[in-house]
Order: sequence, then C-alpha cells, then structure tokens
Amino acid sequence: MLTILPIDSGTLDSLMLAIGILGILLIIGMALRSIIPLFRRYFIPAALIGGVIGLAAGPYGFGLVGNDINSTWAAMPGILISVVFAPMLMGQELPKFRESVKVAAPMIVYSYFSSFIIVGIPALLTFFLFTPVFGVNPLFSTIFEVSWPGGHGTAAGMTPAYEDLGWADGGSLALGSATAGLLFGIIGGMIMLNLAAKRGRLAATRGKAELKTASDLLPEPDIHSKGRINKASLDNLALHVTLIAIAILIGWALKFVVDMVITGVPLFPLAMIGGLIIQLIAKRSGLAPLIDKATMSSIAGWALDFLVVSAVASISIPVILDNWVSLLICLIVVATISLGVFYYLSPRLFKEDWFEAGIVNFGTCTGVVSVGLLLLRAADPEMKTDAGRAFALKSPFTSPFIGGGFVTALYPILAIRYGNLWLGIGCLVVCALILLAAKIFGLWNSPQRVRSDSQVYQK
Repeated sequence: MLTILPIDSGTLDSLMLAIGILGILLIIGMALRSIIPLFRRYFIPAALIGGVIGLAAGPYGFGLVGNDINSTWAAMPGILISVVFAPMLMGQELPKFRESVKVAAPMIVYSYFSSFIIVGIPALLTFFLFTPVFGVNPLFSTIFEVSWPGGHGTAAGMTPAYEDLGWADGGSLALGSATAGLLFGIIGGMIMLNLAAKRGRLAATRGKAELKTASDLLPEPDIHSKGRINKASLDNLALHVTLIAIAILIGWALKFVVDMVITGVPLFPLAMIGGLIIQLIAKRSGLAPLIDKATMSSIAGWALDFLVVSAVASISIPVILDNWVSLLICLIVVATISLGVFYYLSPRLFKEDWFEAGIVNFGTCTGVVSVGLLLLRAADPEMKTDAGRAFALKSPFTSPFIGGGFVTALYPILAIRYGNLWLGIGCLVVCALILLAAKIFGLWNSPQRVRSDSQVYQK
C-alpha cells in the first residue's frame, strides 16, 4: 500500500536547509512586493516573486543553488498539494443545495464550460498539429486546465502524476503555463476593468474607475481564531494539523482502492475527500465547532506558499525551451478562448451586473481563485453586486471537480486511455450540452446592452 522509508538525520538536515532557503526567498519576495508598487498593482504574490528569484539562483541561472537543493524543492510540491486540498471541505457548513444552485447556476455553467473547452481545443490541436509536427507528448493537451484554473499549486501537485504516466516534463511545462496564465489573467483583467469603467459597465463606478494600489500593511491587525479546545489537552494548531494528516491518510487508503480500478489518480483530490469524510463525521458527532476554518485556511495557505516558491524555483528551463513553439501557440489559443468565453457567455448568463459576475470567473479560469477575487474586488470594492455571493456558493459545485479537482486529475488518464482526438471531441460535446442545458433551464438571456456613463446605476 505505502512503502515507508527510514529518514536519517542527514536527510532531515538537508530538508530543513532547503525549507530555510525557501523561507528566505519568501521574505525577499514579500519585501520586494512591499517596495515595488507594480507588484501590488498587478497582484503578483510574494511566493511567485521568491520562486522566480530562486529559479534565477538555481542550476539553470547563476548556479548559486545546487542540484541537490533544487531536486529537494522539486519533490516538495507533490506532498504539499495534499496539505492544501485536505482541509478544503473541513470546518464549514455545506450550503443548502437548492439555494446554492439557484443563485450560483450561471457561474457553474461558466466554470464547467471554460474547463472543458480549454481541454477540448488543445486536445485537438495536440492530435492534429503538436504531436505529428513537433513531436510533443500527448499529455501536453492537459496542462492548460491543470495550470490556468488550477494554478501553480495544482500544476506542481500534478507533477508526480505526469511522472507516473511516463512524462517527466509535464510538471515544468504546466508551471510555465501557470505563470503565463497568472500574468495574462491579472494584466488582461485589469485592462478589461479599466475599459469597462470607461464605458460605464461597472455598477459601482461612474466613468473611469480609479483602481488604487493598496499597501500590504493593514491599518488594523487581523483577527485570528484561537480555537475552542483547551490547550492543556491539545494545542489548537496541533489538532488541525492532525486532522489534515488523517485526511491525507484516508486519501492514501482511497488511492489504494482506486488504483485497483484505474491507475494514475493523484493523491490530493482523494485527500480532499478524506477531509470531507472527517467534516461529516465531526458534524454527526457534534464536534464540528472544534474545527476552525480560519486555522485550516492558514495551514493550507502556508503549504501553498511553500509549494509555489519551491515549484517555480525548480522549473526545468531546458524543458520549456524544447517545447516553446507548441507552448506559445497553445497559450495564445487558450488566452483567446478565455476572452471569447468571457465576452460571449457573461452577458448571456448573468441577468444583472454581468461584467462583475464574469470578471471573477475570468480571473479564476486564467489565474486561480485569488486572481478572480482580486479582480472582483477592483471592479466592485464595496460588494454592491451579488457576484461575490454567487461565486462563493458555486465553489462547492466546482472546486472539488475542475480547476484542480478530481476531474482535472482524470484528464491525463483519459488522454492516455482514449487519445486526444476522442478527448477533444468529447470535451466539445460536453460544452455544447452545457449550453443546451443552460437554455433548457432558463439560464440563457439576451445580451445586455452596454449602458452609457449616464445610465450606470447605483444599488
């Protein structure tokens, strides 16, 4: 089931050294983000800045970091991704199904359509162009859903899955794609926001929106939960780390069972299911109040920051260069698809405030959830629209499955088993069925006309 290898003190010392250097990179990234307003304006996270610095200092840059530490960094994301996903469904009330579906249905349609189309079209391109002409691996088609909605975390977490399927280069290409998607989502989204503000499409502004760059320093200290368990029994942090560890163990057990049917499914989506099992048990036993969502989010955030900085710092530059033509073509295609989906679907799916509701999904589909929320905050800083609430309600129906969830983890297996031709056709058929379902269930509307500045309304 799981092979346990002994770890000697030398290995632990090397691990601590590797983590310590990552910590320094995070601090440097945080300092540069505080000093340089451009990083804050375009929402570049400290982990990504530190990761780029680590990459420049590594074997493919100035050579200040050796191959041994670089290899340690490269191995860390596959473990940390499970820590990120295990607490995702713990410590929170699951929303009522009918209410959530009614409010979030248009966003669910948007998310699933985007997910399937950025697999379907790259799959067909890979089958007809990239593999026969450029000789790329058939799994190349799957990195864009992994890396754009999934982001650096999922891209890094999928590296072991790609390796198990015989494509060791997949992780580096997915991370390169994730970086491109993040930059496109942020910069493109900010340009779209300013254009929308000038044209009077934002409910919260009149004329040109002034998108200010906030300081990283908060005027008031943030309030963190201290937990609800007596420290004489167990420390609050220790309790939550223990629950995450148990969720990962449940994930290992589920993986053992799943591997009997289909091999190649990574651990992290199963660890998330393990977390759901713990949450359901805690709720039934009356112990749910002991699980604090803020603490779980803090642990997941710590793991994600270290995951991103280690993954970016260990990107294999030669792999990117060997596949740069196919990667560049597909990135341009996926970027065009993302813009097309935004401008076509948003006015037709969202009856009110279509730009705000669409921009949060655009950011999520190009640069993960945090980018989507940051773009929404810039478009609707006072939350005058219902876009934020609808986005939150749709998350339980999408996050466990697409954009780094269970379905995302299955795409490489489907590509290997059925081939890119059938994967591409199947995904595009699903896209057509999604749009058909939206029309049948009354979610499809006539596009809203763009209001002039004088017609922008206040709520």
